[in-house]
Amino acid sequence: MTARRRFALLGLALAAAACSPPDRPNTDIRLWTQDFEIRAWSDVVPPVSLEPIHYTIVIRDKKTREPIVDGQGRIFATNADGVTKWDGFRYGPEVGTYHATLMFPAAGEWALGMQFRRDSTQKLQRSNDDWRQVVYVGEEFGSPATPSKTEKP
Repeated sequence: MTARRRFALLGLALAAAACSPPDRPNTDIRLWTQDFEIRAWSDVVPPVSLEPIHYTIVIRDKKTREPIVDGQGRIFATNADGVTKWDGFRYGPEVGTYHATLMFPAAGEWALGMQFRRDSTQKLQRSNDDWRQVVYVGEEFGSPATPSKTEKP
């Protein structure tokens, strides 16, 4: 490849990068089990209590780095008071991608972890490390909506 051609390709790559949308902040959680690499992120950072927090989880084989299709897993969270919440993974539509939702009933620090297996014939593998997440105070459940400025009290 000539120097001129390499320079042209570099210019095209830089132009494409400049035109692409900015990446989302890196808030991924990275976990490993004996056989799997897990990458997860939530749609609300930091999470707040009493709101559904959607998690996206990407699972790959640790050795081959191939995405795991149609596996089974769950995310779970426990706070200092012993309250535990969990949700099973729902697959897709992206290859190797799962979805789960947690609603934290209380603010404070929560310990979270994940378990996963390829199929029902396998043993669930727990992530080697759990992570801690501070959940902030959300709106009080069932509180009345505040009136808009156009409504009369």
